[in-house]
Amino acid sequence: MEQADEGRDPALNVVDRVAEMCFGLFMALTFVGAVSSATSAPSPTSGADAGHTMLVTALGCNLAWGLVDAIMFLVRTLADRGMRFKVATAAREAPTATEAVRAIRTALSPSAQLLLSDAEIDMLRQRMANAVELPERAKLNARDLLGSIRIFFIVVLSTFPVALPFVLLSDVSTALIVSRILTLIMLFAGGMALGRHAGFNGWATGLGMTALGVVLTMAVIALGG
Repeated sequence: MEQADEGRDPALNVVDRVAEMCFGLFMALTFVGAVSSATSAPSPTSGADAGHTMLVTALGCNLAWGLVDAIMFLVRTLADRGMRFKVATAAREAPTATEAVRAIRTALSPSAQLLLSDAEIDMLRQRMANAVELPERAKLNARDLLGSIRIFFIVVLSTFPVALPFVLLSDVSTALIVSRILTLIMLFAGGMALGRHAGFNGWATGLGMTALGVVLTMAVIALGG
């Protein structure tokens, strides 16, 4: 199991990082969109006060959801590792090879089940049976904790390009425009990285992610944000 963890993708690969960045951006965008109501009429929180309020509100939201997402990452990782531990234990302790093969097959994805024959799964069973001793139980390690910390900071740091213009610019309307432009730029960069990672055209996926951001922004405005 340790060898499998060392050979897997990094705790946060490109897809994970882009997904968490977009999550943070969209969360902050829903709060920042509410500033448009402050620009339509005088308010006690207009101007610099409105900018400070929006930064604190958006940051607080992403701090909370960054913490939740980081914890859920650990939960998912432990559950996945527990499943692999269960399969490995069943492969070693099953009374017959047939039952062990059946246990391994049920743990595979539907596509993998179609690709692998019982003979191939039995070869995998033999490798598991001849492997070194299994740990007493599935558990988290420092690599998993590092991944959760990365998730937390990605979600939180995604707040600042969206909310910081309201602190740096005195005019709320201008800050709102700059905020949305920065959001679209980050979405384009994330979409391009995701496209290149998946083997697609980076510009096309970047523009597609940007279009998604535009649609979301319009939805926020339409819903009163």
